[in-house]
Order: sequence, then structure tokens, then C-alpha cells
Amino acid sequence: MVDPTSRYALMPIATTTVPDGVGGSRTVRYLGRRFPPQPSTLATLAEHPVTRGDRLDVVTARYLGDPTQFWRICDAGLVIHPDELTAADRIGELLRIPVPQV
Repeated sequence: MVDPTSRYALMPIATTTVPDGVGGSRTVRYLGRRFPPQPSTLATLAEHPVTRGDRLDVVTARYLGDPTQFWRICDAGLVIHPDELTAADRIGELLRIPVPQV
């Protein structure tokens, strides 16, 4: 089961059959692929100016109340690696905090 607050919560669970290595087969369950939303479709809750020492989990907890929701800010910033958003070369930039969607 997928955590209901996970970025994968709405993804379908699919199955496939694969060889089991001893002449038979087995069924494997997996989550469908998730395509991040286009940032332009996300409403903005706030903008956070990046400062030295910012951590994305702390910023996320401050604005969204849950540090595990950092992926929402990653989606809004079009990044895969969360550390990119608070890197030293981003100090002073505005970090877009999207309104959480259900």
C-alpha cells in the first residue's frame, strides 16, 4: 500500500509476469509511472527566498506542515534532486511553494 501523502498515492498498481529463474514464472506488482505536473498548472501558496543553510525539509515543514512533502516543491521547481533547490548558487532566489493538491 502506498502512503496517501506520497507523490505516488494516485498511481495505479500494475502487474506483470516475469520468469522466476527456475523454469516457472511469478507475478510482480509495481506502481505505474508518475509524470510530474507542469509547474505552470500549480497555484502558488508562497515564495521563499533561499538563504544560506536552508534545508528543503525544514522549508517544507514551515509552509506545508509536513517535511515529507518536499516533492511538491521539487515539482514546482522542475528539479529531481531536492538539494538543487537550496544550493549555494541559489541563495537569494525565490523558491516557489505550491498549494498542495489532493
